[in-house]
Amino acid sequence: MEQFDLSGRVALITGGNSGIGLGMARGLAKAGADVAIWGTNEAKNDAAAEELRSFGGSVLALRCDVSDEEQVEAAFAETVARLGRVDSCFANAGVGSRAKAFVDTSLEDWRAILSVNLDGTFLTLRAAARQMIAQGDGGRLVVTSSTAVIMGQARGEAYAASKGGHVAMVKALAVEMARYGITANALIPGWIDTPLAAPALNWKKFADNVMPRIPQRRWGRPEDFEGIAVYLASDASAYHTGDAIVIDGAFTIF
Repeated sequence: MEQFDLSGRVALITGGNSGIGLGMARGLAKAGADVAIWGTNEAKNDAAAEELRSFGGSVLALRCDVSDEEQVEAAFAETVARLGRVDSCFANAGVGSRAKAFVDTSLEDWRAILSVNLDGTFLTLRAAARQMIAQGDGGRLVVTSSTAVIMGQARGEAYAASKGGHVAMVKALAVEMARYGITANALIPGWIDTPLAAPALNWKKFADNVMPRIPQRRWGRPEDFEGIAVYLASDASAYHTGDAIVIDGAFTIF
């Protein structure tokens, strides 16, 4: 299984202190990677870092608001200074929908979501791409999108627009970055039991309506993203690029 061995490599996961991001970070750390996680909650950063260190590699946890260009540039510079390089970057940080009717959505509401979900992804991947090109030996760019790009989500237009932008962005990146040996892919999670999704998943009416539409009859879990993160960061995915990989227990096709 040498092609999945990440020893000597560095993975960066934004929003890596909980939920899907922490699930991916666990998988990467278990596969031997040194890991950097960024998040805005320092207590959660510290707790996640302590857990990740139990897998044996170096772990760096930094506070960073990905919507802020200066913070992203500073955090990325510190990541490289402390861990030496970045081989894979998982742009996972995001915020959920504000659940307002479209006609009542203000420009401020719209921009609050896109600034984190879309601007933050752009700023993170731009910094990563620059570093990977400078390193000269390829790299992996991965974005966490959403099933909102497949299914209509009432009161979620801004969120859907941001996540749709992710899929379009990785397609463009896959073409532009190919000459450098850098791949770009998106992940499309279904309903995953995370703090972000908890209000919906714990609402009985929602659960009663949605669970019968999931063939596996369970919510996804953060650990369901350990393997795909390792695959996308590894040599095994060297020719897999420009894709949007759905991990939803068959929800969107049932």
